[in-house]
Amino acid sequence: MPVQPDAFADVPDPRRLVDRRTVYRGRIWDVVSDTFTLGQDDGATLVRDYIAHPGAVAILAMDPEGRVLLLKQYRQPAEMSLWEIPAGLLDLDGEDFVDAAARELAEEADLVAGRWNVLVDFFNSPGSSSEAIRIYLARDLSEVPEDQRHERTEEEAEIEHLWVSLDDAVDAVMAGRLHNPSAVAGLLAAARAAGTGFDNLRPADAPWPEHPSQRPGAAGSGRD
Repeated sequence: MPVQPDAFADVPDPRRLVDRRTVYRGRIWDVVSDTFTLGQDDGATLVRDYIAHPGAVAILAMDPEGRVLLLKQYRQPAEMSLWEIPAGLLDLDGEDFVDAAARELAEEADLVAGRWNVLVDFFNSPGSSSEAIRIYLARDLSEVPEDQRHERTEEEAEIEHLWVSLDDAVDAVMAGRLHNPSAVAGLLAAARAAGTGFDNLRPADAPWPEHPSQRPGAAGSGRD
């Protein structure tokens, strides 16, 4: 018997919070320690430390030929240069999610998109971080004028751009050649969506209740 589409879905399930403390303040994100109970009644408490993250957006930019843009960027924790898609933190208070995505696309890829859709949402590492990521599909692309382009510094100064077919990019994922989580999730989601001509994608302003700022009592960035 087929499983109904709404038979399984992640749902909010907050537990009783006894205490929340910021135990480490970093340059970009903090570490929070939560003391909570699993049951609704008083009982044994658990303590979990995790990264309090402001969330992020990523962008799968696609041209009229169906090619997607990959960026090569060095990542110190992995000690690797990874092929990724444009992405960035939601670290500006009150910034609209789509506006943040547009900003990152312009800064990292020198592109402006005229058409936006939500491609996929996911938690990057829900056992150790509050980070939620939304990936957009960006189309109807045009270039940012040269005199208005963002000056990339530090690791971003080394960014390389490469346009590849969606099929070739997905093949690279399945062959184990690409490892960035936003690139992997975005490319596989796009391959699935391509089968319906991208007609079933959510609008760019679709609700995103999983983002830290939208969750009552969530730690957010941890900067209290």
